[in-house]
Amino acid sequence: MADAQADPRVDAYIEEAAPFAQPILTHLRELIHQGCPRITESVKWGMPFFIQQDVILCHMAAFKQHCAFGFWGKEMQQALAKDGRKSSEAMGTLGRITSVKELPSDKILLTYMRQATELVERGQRTKSIDRPAKRKLKPVVIPAELTSALKKNKLAAKAFAAFPTGKQREYAEWIAEAKRPETKQKRLAQAIGWIAQGKSRNWKYESC
Repeated sequence: MADAQADPRVDAYIEEAAPFAQPILTHLRELIHQGCPRITESVKWGMPFFIQQDVILCHMAAFKQHCAFGFWGKEMQQALAKDGRKSSEAMGTLGRITSVKELPSDKILLTYMRQATELVERGQRTKSIDRPAKRKLKPVVIPAELTSALKKNKLAAKAFAAFPTGKQREYAEWIAEAKRPETKQKRLAQAIGWIAQGKSRNWKYESC
């Protein structure tokens, strides 16, 4: 492999691994560079990672009694699962690896590695982690009873207006959920008292 692609921290990681793990890690590393010529190495969270165009393709790790290897990206997860290679026995996609003989053939691994790099080169993968879109919260609907009570207490009204949306929502939902009129009035009185003191709905359970 080209020196520019190698990270000396990966060399150190392999050297410090248990004797059984060293040939496994070395073999995987060589295959990765063969199948993904544009790959670069890094160490993240204490493990070797292999990256192309700032996108993580895969990682490997050594433990006391086994090694793990995993591809990143939902596309690769789907491709591996289709071939029956969906393991939950270790941190990775190839299960617990204790010897080179337990790895899939070089031909199969190289096919996966080339597929992983092609996904990045074609622009199908542009980031390491596909995070789900944040769910948009509905606007806070303040019950009429709470609005009326706040108008009668300037201190509480000022404090409530300064609350973040989440705190306002907690009070609004608490009042709105009251079924009986007497329960709603009791909650309103309690809420106005707490709000005037700048307290959140669940202030009793918050750490000091």
